[in-house]
Amino acid sequence: MLMCRDLARIGSDYIDGKLGPADTLSVKMHLLMCRNCRSFIGNLRESVQLMRGHSDYRMDEDYARRLDSAVGEALKRRDNE
Repeated sequence: MLMCRDLARIGSDYIDGKLGPADTLSVKMHLLMCRNCRSFIGNLRESVQLMRGHSDYRMDEDYARRLDSAVGEALKRRDNE
C-alpha cells in the first residue's frame, strides 16, 4: 500500500506521466482514499501549470551540459576527500 510520504516523493513523476502502470494505479488508489494527498497533488499540478505558464526562459543546452558536468566533478571530488 502506498503511503503519503511515498506519494509526496513520486508526485511530480505522477503528474508528468513518468510512472509505470503499477505505480500509477497505486497512486490513483491512494488518492481515492486520502483527501490530503488529493489536495497535495492538486496544488502540485497548479504550481507546475503556473511555472510553465509564466516561463519563456529556455536554458542553453551547452550550458546545461557544462553545468551538469561541473556539478558531477564537484561531487566526485567531495566523495574522494
